[in-house]
Amino acid sequence: MTDYEDILVERDEPVLTITINREKAANKFRHQTCLELFDVLQRFRLDPRLRAAVLTGSGEKFFCIGGEHDETTSLDQSQVLPIIDVYQAIDTIPKPVIAAVNGFAVGGGNVLANVCDLTVASENAVFRQVGPLVGSFDAGYGSWYLEDSIGRKRAKEMWYLNRKYSAQEAFARGLVNDVVPAADLLARARSVAREISSRSPLAIGGMKAAFSARHNGVSGQARMAHDQQLSLYLTTGEAHEMSNAFAERRAPDPERFWQ
Repeated sequence: MTDYEDILVERDEPVLTITINREKAANKFRHQTCLELFDVLQRFRLDPRLRAAVLTGSGEKFFCIGGEHDETTSLDQSQVLPIIDVYQAIDTIPKPVIAAVNGFAVGGGNVLANVCDLTVASENAVFRQVGPLVGSFDAGYGSWYLEDSIGRKRAKEMWYLNRKYSAQEAFARGLVNDVVPAADLLARARSVAREISSRSPLAIGGMKAAFSARHNGVSGQARMAHDQQLSLYLTTGEAHEMSNAFAERRAPDPERFWQ
């Protein structure tokens, strides 16, 4: 695709693997990381040969432990981490994104994994929200989607008490779909991605839009109409007849709608 500084990208069509490559910084996302993730996700959206993506972190200890802030520019709006753009991209792209959680998924890293369509975790993965411990919070994707995944009471517990949850505990609570040995993590996540890639892309995209529709408001409805309903409509006889009739300056023939 292109050269990136903070992420690695591997194509094995129809699957794209995206790795946050900041192991020495615990795979925290900084401004550059967010921009690169957003860019590669948009490229993924537009490439018809790619049908599913896997998102993971480099190394064996950290998936991602949230954002890295520069205190000297924290009050400058231009330096606010554009991570919401990344969450929104994952949530609205009509293709599945699978999190392969290889270690600690903390704070924004936990949100990042949870926003993905499915999550496969290694046995050594750890999930945690720490916001109130450090004076921060995520009252958007971090709360609404967490409540969807594990329920209201458990989501509040995770945010209010800031406990650590093992991969097996996360699985029992519904935060992850599968737990595998660390050595098998990427292979399992890619296998799941390939399995989904054998399904109808139109149907998968429609279902993804339906699952997130109640959170995405008019933007979600517009995306579904543009990417799904409009695409389907333009393949019908009705669409072709209406277009031809307009070009030929005649009344449309309803009998041709079904041809």
